[in-house]
Parts: sequence; C-alpha cells; structure tokens
Amino acid sequence: MSLSVNLPSFTIGPDAYQEIKKYTGFIGEKVAIIGGKTALEKSLPRLQPEIEKCGLTITAIEWYGGEASYSNIEHLVSLEQVQAADMIFAIGGGRAIDTGKTVADKLDKPVFTFPTIASNCAPTSAVCVLYHDNHESAGSYRLDIPAVHSFADSTIIAQAPEKYIWAGIGDAISKEVEATFSAEGRELAYKNTLGVHIVQGTNQRIMENGLAAIEAAKAHKESLAIDNILFETLGTTSYTSVLVDHDYNGHFAHSFYYGVTVLPQGKNHLHGEIVSYGVLIVLQLAKQFDQLKAIRDFMISVGLPTSLKSLSIESDEDLRIVLDKAFTLDHIETSPFPIDRKMVEDAIREVEKLNA
Repeated sequence: MSLSVNLPSFTIGPDAYQEIKKYTGFIGEKVAIIGGKTALEKSLPRLQPEIEKCGLTITAIEWYGGEASYSNIEHLVSLEQVQAADMIFAIGGGRAIDTGKTVADKLDKPVFTFPTIASNCAPTSAVCVLYHDNHESAGSYRLDIPAVHSFADSTIIAQAPEKYIWAGIGDAISKEVEATFSAEGRELAYKNTLGVHIVQGTNQRIMENGLAAIEAAKAHKESLAIDNILFETLGTTSYTSVLVDHDYNGHFAHSFYYGVTVLPQGKNHLHGEIVSYGVLIVLQLAKQFDQLKAIRDFMISVGLPTSLKSLSIESDEDLRIVLDKAFTLDHIETSPFPIDRKMVEDAIREVEKLNA
C-alpha cells in the first residue's frame, strides 16, 4: 500500500494575512467565510483588504452558530452562498474553526483557517471536536488532511484575552505526555514513530516560554514568547496529531475532558484548562513522578488547575458522572498496561493529595 503524509502548513506572525494569495491563488476565485462573531469583528478589518488584493470574491460571511454541532454544520452546508464558494475560510477559536473545517469536508471544498485566539490546535489539526447543541461532547470528526494552510495573525491573537493562550498551553502540554504514554513499549509504523518523536521536547519549550507569553498577552503586546508558544500549539503538537493513528492521539487527559463536558458547570471551563488537569492523572498512572512535579509546578506558576475543586468538581457525584462519561471513550485502550476505573480513581486521589 502507498503511504500519504499530509503535514500542517501555517504562517505565524503579524503579517500572516499578506501570504493569502501565495496559498489560495491556485484554488479558485470565490470564498465563503465562516467564523465567530467576535472573531469576524476583530479579523475582517485586517483580512478583507488582503482578500481584495488577491482578487477573491466573498460569497458569504456566516456566523458559525455558537457551537460546533452537527445542526449548525448542516445549516451551513445547506446555504447556497456557501455551496457557491471555491474554498472556505474558517475564522475564530476552536469551535468556529472545527465547524468550518467540517462544513468544507462535507462540501468537498478546501479549507483555510484563521485563528484569532490560541486556545487549541484546531487550526492545524485534522481532527474536529464536535458537540451536541447542549454543549455535551458529540465525539470527533476526522479529516483526511488538515487545512490547506493556516494564517495566524499574532497581532490579533495578542489582542485577545490572555485566557485563550493560557488554555492553549494547557491543551498543548497533553500531546507529548499522552502520545508518549500510549506508544510506550509498542512497535510503531513510520508515521506513528515520526509523530511520537517529533513532539518530544515540546513541554520543555512550553515551560520556558509559557509565563512570558501569558504576561505579554495580558498586556496585549506582540511577543517572541507568544510566537514560540504558537509554534508549539499550532505547529509541533499538530504535526503529531495528523501523523499518529487515533490510538496514539490522546489518552485519559482527553477522556477526562469529555467527561467534564457532561456537567453543567463544564461549560464554564475551557478545553485546555480541563485537559491540563487530566495530564496530571496520566502522569500519575504512568508513575512519571519527576515529570509530574515539573509540569505541576509550571501549571501552578501560570494558574492552570491542579485540583478538582478548581474545575468546579466538588462532590463524589460530580466525579462519578465525569468518569462514567470518560470510560465510554476508547482513549485508554492503548496503554502500556491495562487501566481500569479503580486505577484512575486512585490516580486522581494521589493528584489531589498534592494540594494538601
């Protein structure tokens, strides 16, 4: 069998939009824009002049609907002005971009992404995280290839609330931990080997730049530290995501996230915020105690959650609901050793003891 490798392609920097013609010129002349309300407001003044310079015609500018749900996706797919476009521009945060990516896939159109916040790797990932209209997780929708190109204007990203870079850091630290643990002791095929190896060292670089990036984001100033974090959140971790099989693309940190989405209070916490706590659970399961301490100390320094209470999980019943949902997923099936619910509950208790 032949092997295809499709890695993320991106431009990161204050002049990212000036590169649009280079990557869209061979696609066509008509573009439909799908995005979040705030994202469109912030990006269009910088984006539309560059679109005009490229000679592109905008057939539609559509709000994505407020949730990356199948109902919103089907609505957008049904619009004639979206169908008429040669390409889709997906603009905003993870949910808006995953909506745009899924719409493009269903219409068999190329998609370009324009992140306006840096809370996760959706702009460069081939995975779309979808939800029901009530915000409960609806699983994932996997694309054959990532977006044709992603344009990350770091000026716009720096102007966004710092919580998004903060959450992006929380999401990014999971990739090295989960991929490494899932692949431990296994003989890997070429793409999986490359995907697991390429992410090594990511967390060290994140820990070196994370606090400075958050401080720059608080001041809404462009910063090399922000760019360095974007290289990891939109670059390295996405390379791993598109290279490895589903089995190695996550572990219990993401199962834990999906579990929290079932709780009403789950909507008050960002994806990466929740995932970061799950990283501590995985490291406890792996008995990687030195790494657990280093990452936990870093999380404390930037204010990421290290306790269930900080995620509004304050009762045994809440935790039961979270774990009931988490164990419906298959993330932990690929592990160096069998993991059952009691082991996870014990790991959580040990992580919680560190807060005493």
